[in-house]
This record gives sequence, structure tokens and C-alpha cells, in this order.
Amino acid sequence: MKSLLETHEEKLTALIKIFRNRKITNGKGRPDIGEHLNGVNSSKIYIEKILFSDKEVVIPVLVIACNRVSVRKNLDQLIKIRPSASKFPIIVSQDCGHVPTAKVIQSYGSQVIHIQQPDLSEPQIPWSHRKWKGYYKISRHYKWALNQVFHKLKHTSVIIVEDDLDISPDFFEYFSALYPILKSDPTLWCISAWNDNGKENIIENNSELLYRTDFFPGLGWMLTNDLWNELGPKWPLTFWDDWLRHPDQRKGRSCIRPEISRTHTFGKIGVSKGQFFDKHLKFIKLNSKPVKFTKMDLSYLKKENFDKLFHEKVYSLPTVNWMDLKLNKVSGHTAVRIDYNDKKSLSNYC
Repeated sequence: MKSLLETHEEKLTALIKIFRNRKITNGKGRPDIGEHLNGVNSSKIYIEKILFSDKEVVIPVLVIACNRVSVRKNLDQLIKIRPSASKFPIIVSQDCGHVPTAKVIQSYGSQVIHIQQPDLSEPQIPWSHRKWKGYYKISRHYKWALNQVFHKLKHTSVIIVEDDLDISPDFFEYFSALYPILKSDPTLWCISAWNDNGKENIIENNSELLYRTDFFPGLGWMLTNDLWNELGPKWPLTFWDDWLRHPDQRKGRSCIRPEISRTHTFGKIGVSKGQFFDKHLKFIKLNSKPVKFTKMDLSYLKKENFDKLFHEKVYSLPTVNWMDLKLNKVSGHTAVRIDYNDKKSLSNYC
């Protein structure tokens, strides 16, 4: 029996051939679809959207939980805004064995799938790492949960959120639109809902803006089973997110992230003990203006298109001196370019 992915690829190949050789209208007298597409890549993305609109495509949301009964806040939002329970099943993976939290999760009945990480033993860690024990448990939990999603439940992709995240009204719209690009562009390895530099005073107030980034953002992100098959066997014992950012894992691949985040953390209390919450995380802006990404042409996010547009934009900007910019001596420009030669000078500017 063929997998859904194999069937999908056959359909995709056939439809691309049709688009190349025939004029197709949408049945409403509008022009040939080919007139609105720029080359094979755009056509492929458009056809991917058609195929992935079928009910056969299921993208579960994996909620990572432990001992916070406030998981209810996250679940209420997910259930309220998800467009389809069958297309976006919610899997809550709980570590810690915390009974009050388990009762909250179970109170949702068939609206969620509750799975519990069985290994509650203390991890064997170096004495010098004892203060980071919680991070070892988190990494162990992630590996177990993702193995359940991909190896036991046989899903082909997943959106991961933690139990302390607020989500934007267009959260599912965002991931639905970018899923076909993630599947078709080998230079991408994740879609993230988070902008690490998304403070309101430094972002552009444009909910439609999306970028490719070499930095793994996390905090609401999607990956495929192909990537998990690559990363799972060598998953680290701790600090999994820092590990993902290492060149040995990234391998030159990028993530897509929004200018305005589609998630926001309310989790001041946790393993990190609020280390960055008051100084940084609580200031990240959550998008409030829904965008119909599935109605947009997002082919500009393909590497060959994005790199060209990015370079043209950057090198069309006026070059200014960092100190002049810092002292507000630069005026008349909404964007400028500052050149640097090494990591030290970049660090000084930042």
C-alpha cells in the first residue's frame, strides 16, 4: 500500500504536467492560472495548496506539558481557533506525573489526546550539571513525545507548542499556508511562529511580513517526520534548542518566521526560573490582525527567490556610520545599512 506522501507526490507530478501543457481556468471565467505564477516553483506551491487542502492531510499540534495547571489557558485557545479538529488534532504530552495537571488535561475528554511520558526517574547527569537537571528532563520528554507522534501515531508533520503559550487568531492559517513550502523546499527545516526580536518598539507593524532565518526560533514550530528521522537518533541529553542551532544540525538550512510573532509566552514560572521573562520575553508582541496567508502567493519565501530579493533590498539601502545612527544624526530614511567586517564589530553594534 502506498503512503499518503507517495500518493501526494504522484498527484503533484501529474498536475505539474497538466499545468505546463494546458490552459486551466477556475471555472469563473478568470484568466489562465499560469498567468499569475512565476515559473515551476510558484506552480508547484500553488498545486501543493490544492493537494494539502484535502482532508487526508493531518497536522497535529503537540502540546508539551508538565506540572502547570495553567495548560488550560493554552488548550482553550487552541480549541477555540482551530478550524478543524480532524485536521489539527491536539496531542498533550505530559511529563512529571503531576496529578492536578493531568486532571485538567483529561477534563477536555475527546477534544485532546493525552499521553504521559513514562520515565519519571532522575536522569544520570554530571555533578557539575546538577543545577540544569530540569533541562535534561525536558530534552528526554521532547524525544519521547516526538517518537510517539512520528513512530507510533505515524504523522508526517507536527506543530509543537509548550503549555505556556498564547497563540494568535491566525496561528493555524499561518502554519497551513507554510506547510506546502516546508514540504517542497529542501533548504528549509522548520516553520516557526516566533520572532526572537519581536519587541513592539523594534519591529515593523506589518502582520504580513515573513522572513527566512538561519537562527532556530522555537516557541511554536513545525517540523516533518523526515527531519525527525535525521535528528531523533542523535537527540541531545540536554539543551536541545541550543543543539539545534549548531551548524552540524542546521546544515545550512533555514526556518521561516514572522515579523510579528504568532505566539507569546506567559510562562514566567518554569525551569528557567523566569531568567529572561521580565527583561525580554514579556515584551514580544503577539499578532492581533489575522492574515489570510493561504490566499497569498508565498513563493517569494523559496530560497532562490528570497535570496535575490533580500540582497537587492539590502544593497539598495544607504550605508551609514553606526555612531551617527546611535546619536540620531541619521534622518530621512526608514531603513539603512551598516557594514561590519567581523564578529567583534557586529557584537559591538548589537
